[in-house]
Amino acid sequence: MIVLTLSRIVYGAEDQVFDLDPIVVHKSSKGSFGKYSLDYQRLNELPFGSLVEALGLEPVDLQSRSLQGGIQSDFSMRGSTFQGVLVLVNGQRLNDPQTGHHNSDLPFTSEDIDSININPGVNSAILGPDAIGGAIDFKIKQPQEKKRVLEFRLGNYQTRSWLFSLSDKINKLGVRFSFQNQESSGFHEDTDYKNITSGFSSSLEVPDGRLNTYFGYQDKEFGAYDFYTPNKGYPSKEWTRTYLLSNVLDLDRDGLIIKPGFLWRRHYDKFMLDKTQVRSNYLNHHRTDMFTPNIYFQNQFDPIGRMGLGLEYGQEKITSTNLGKHSRNHESIFLDQNKEFTPRVSLDLSGRYDHYDSFDKSYTGTAGIKYKIIQAGTLHFDISRSIRVPSFTELYYSDPTTLGDVNLAPEKAINYQLGLDYQKKEVSLGGSVFLRQEKNLIDWVKTSASQAKWQAENISGSDVLGLEGSLNYELNDYLKIAANYTYVNKRTNEDNYIYKYGPNYCRHLANAEMEFKSPWGKQVLSFSYKKKPLRRGWFLMDMHLAYNIKKMSEVFFNITNLFNVEYQEIEGIPQPGRYIEGGLRLTW
Repeated sequence: MIVLTLSRIVYGAEDQVFDLDPIVVHKSSKGSFGKYSLDYQRLNELPFGSLVEALGLEPVDLQSRSLQGGIQSDFSMRGSTFQGVLVLVNGQRLNDPQTGHHNSDLPFTSEDIDSININPGVNSAILGPDAIGGAIDFKIKQPQEKKRVLEFRLGNYQTRSWLFSLSDKINKLGVRFSFQNQESSGFHEDTDYKNITSGFSSSLEVPDGRLNTYFGYQDKEFGAYDFYTPNKGYPSKEWTRTYLLSNVLDLDRDGLIIKPGFLWRRHYDKFMLDKTQVRSNYLNHHRTDMFTPNIYFQNQFDPIGRMGLGLEYGQEKITSTNLGKHSRNHESIFLDQNKEFTPRVSLDLSGRYDHYDSFDKSYTGTAGIKYKIIQAGTLHFDISRSIRVPSFTELYYSDPTTLGDVNLAPEKAINYQLGLDYQKKEVSLGGSVFLRQEKNLIDWVKTSASQAKWQAENISGSDVLGLEGSLNYELNDYLKIAANYTYVNKRTNEDNYIYKYGPNYCRHLANAEMEFKSPWGKQVLSFSYKKKPLRRGWFLMDMHLAYNIKKMSEVFFNITNLFNVEYQEIEGIPQPGRYIEGGLRLTW
């Protein structure tokens, strides 16, 4: 909560005094979080062609399977599996109920995003399930001005894309339409892709607030060489379509915040294991639907602090040629509180009750205390309990290499973290140690190498211990440096399994970024290093060079994997070498 009170302004002489009504600005805690953030301007200055790729410069283990991370990538944070990261849009849960592999099917362009907020570890229980390792929230940009954007990109592997965005503001209504088309022949056989993304946003000023609406559509067709069968050599093909509708009414009536919302997401997935049909005629069709109406209230209650109450209903459905037809519902109630005891000490609490018709009821919650030890330094301790219900794939899937289990139990985790943050105008530092105790972790396992299929099973438990640090330093008006590092040590209680995803976490994850501001534009150098258990590490360097032509246009040049390093994010799935592209961006 941020409270700013202005009661009097004095101009010059002592007799020029004006009394004002108090102005109080409240920051709602519903969906407001993020230790790390990528804002709109920074997203457009990085050497990447997709929003998803940009997350690789934050403490997110981005496990990409394609040239452009936006085609398909898995998210992992602090040693979690790809299912254990909560993805949201405007604070509303977006995780795909079929599989976490589809969590990067995000139907918005870079012109639709105001910021991407990333919070590893402990997260408020009011955000909902799935935040085992952390959460990522995509904030839609409200159209508030008349603006046109036209962008072209051309790169090797016959990669090309173009983007157009049109926004306007008429009286109290702002609207924006965005469209992007991406195509490539791929860096390797069966890695070609086509991707169309479009979005429509509106923001209407109403008494005491604003109604924000977003509708997005995305259509992908891509070669999926061994995407789900590493080292098997299957020339697979996949088609996905995503529809997303998000409505949020944000009202503030004399300090009482009321936020009714609704989210609908429909996802189509067609997957062909072998497009040559020589080995198999295996073809799957899946359709999932998510409906999530919700409402949230928040107000100040002295002396107990600022409190919030939320209600949510969720329904998830799937119709599939392989998984069958299933539906599950849940009802939730959640509470949160923020209390500032002194200018140095504050307390944050949240609690959530979820009732699932397919699983037992669950209670989750968080508690965090902050103590300002010096003017610019804050010590904090946080603890949370979170859950994740099995995906439809984990429950019902079956193919020549994979078998689900209808008797799986939800994952449970307790997160602890102790950290210290220091922030001044030109520099900010952060460091924390964390421990996550997992129970009933779900993974795909084999009891021996000769076993034909990977079997979904609950693992009795595992402990994840690590540390995390970050630095942001603005040396002067021309040079900025940002860096972060995460170390993870994950120990599983059961060693008699061969794990498909368990060992794929990053033991060492380091990123650095240098931004140079020159009279003709901004130049960015970025570096990343990853080291996974039982595998050699790899170092990547990327570059973005931009040249401003007058005020409304920019020519840019991007290189990713500058040193042409050979590496595999997921063992058995090749990654692209050096990629070079040039582009032109017009804004008016």
